[in-house]
Amino acid sequence: METRQPTAAAVEAARAVRTGMGRLRRRLREHYDRAELTASQTGLLGRLRREGPASASELAAAEGVRPQSVALSISVLEERGFVTRTPDPRDGRRQIVAISPAGLDLLESSRAAGEGWLAGVISERLTEAECATVVEAMALLDRVAQP
Repeated sequence: METRQPTAAAVEAARAVRTGMGRLRRRLREHYDRAELTASQTGLLGRLRREGPASASELAAAEGVRPQSVALSISVLEERGFVTRTPDPRDGRRQIVAISPAGLDLLESSRAAGEGWLAGVISERLTEAECATVVEAMALLDRVAQP
């Protein structure tokens, strides 16, 4: 498959998206209720919500980290009541980790807090036409992100 060189406009757009999204991500994090969890612990909860129950080794492979790191995070999450562990029905030596109702509640409240803050700022700083432009731009970025 032939790859063509990006245009100057594409390079400028990529840079603007990367810096703008990074800045927005940092601002959103300020408004999330993370219950004093680390980013990796929150990431595990999000993965369990999106992809369903998994073993620690499956989670480690998906996150690209060592199984020992995931095991430590799972222990913290379990102590806090955000995940549950059950024996794997196919292999009694392994355990399956699942997000608990408390973990789902934490993620939902964090998402709602971040979106609430963002909606308020957008409402204060952008016109209705600019809001429509943001929606259109996000649709384009979604198209870019498709496999």
